[in-house]
Amino acid sequence: MTLFTEQKRVMIVDDTPENISILTGILKDHYDVSVAINGQRALNIAAMDPPLDLILLDIMMPEMDGYEVFAKLKANPKTTNIPVIFVTALSAFENEAKGLELGAVDYITKPYNPALVRARVKNHLELKIYRDKLEEMVQIKTKELMLTRDVAIETLGFLAEYRNLETGNHIKRTMYYVRLLAKRLQDHPSFKDCLTSEKIENLWKSAPLHDIGKVGVPDRILMKPGKLTQEELIEMRKHTIYGWNALTESASRLGPDSFLKTAQEMAYTHHEKWDGSGYPQGLKGSEIPVSGRLMAVADVYDALITKRVYKPAFPHEEAVEIIRNGSGTAFDPDIVEVFLQYEDEFHRIALEFSDMTDEE
Repeated sequence: MTLFTEQKRVMIVDDTPENISILTGILKDHYDVSVAINGQRALNIAAMDPPLDLILLDIMMPEMDGYEVFAKLKANPKTTNIPVIFVTALSAFENEAKGLELGAVDYITKPYNPALVRARVKNHLELKIYRDKLEEMVQIKTKELMLTRDVAIETLGFLAEYRNLETGNHIKRTMYYVRLLAKRLQDHPSFKDCLTSEKIENLWKSAPLHDIGKVGVPDRILMKPGKLTQEELIEMRKHTIYGWNALTESASRLGPDSFLKTAQEMAYTHHEKWDGSGYPQGLKGSEIPVSGRLMAVADVYDALITKRVYKPAFPHEEAVEIIRNGSGTAFDPDIVEVFLQYEDEFHRIALEFSDMTDEE
């Protein structure tokens, strides 16, 4: 029973017309067979679409031998997964060992046994189908796991905001603000080494957890409509410490490069200020992690334009001016510069994910 639902593409690479004729005759009734009479031609065909399913590659060829062709195939991401069967003389046992060590899937020896050639080709094509299906299933499962993770993170973030119904979409807005700033800063000399694509993805995924520590703040303080007393202010500021502590154990289990490490860092430092007057550590300038500096701008802008129990929503223009005036004191000047360049994008995000009580 065959697994093939369509004719598979097989390429024969050999500089000897007689060998090409024999192999083509053996395989042409079963597969879509193409031919290359030298290594460079083989590489060109292999890189074309649709992709090949299998290559029969002679070792002994002039200019570029089979080993060199094989190495170039493996070095090209577009051709690296095409299975290769080396073709060699019956007595060349050392060639067989070398080829298998390099990663060839099999050997066919000369003179050719037609039934054996067909069986080997069929078996390796079916193995490739199984491997491709397995990779597809792994990708699907990975996407499912990533989606589950993302939903869990957002749920935890909403849990922190749920007790304050006026900030329902604060989570989504700050996610988009942070990603916008990070992407626009990616080529900036001060940020290009730290704002890799992977780091930006971690920032995006981590942003919903920046205020997770609020679950530890008493309702009487978190929902107080008036100005907080000094004692209440001290307790409110502890949400950064609560967030750090809540994420510490999980972050340590996932390792130093996990997104939770970024979330922990962001939760702890997003209220630090560029001039050192922030909390909880009083960090100054570049001592503040980039994640904290980015969220500081995103968080303050969103707090300004959003109605809270203790204040009305500020117009976008007024919020922008406050951020501008905070450059070099509350905020990293480079980040503020980018914020000012893309303030219209911030406003668009704010409107797209606005709450019912937000500025219209």
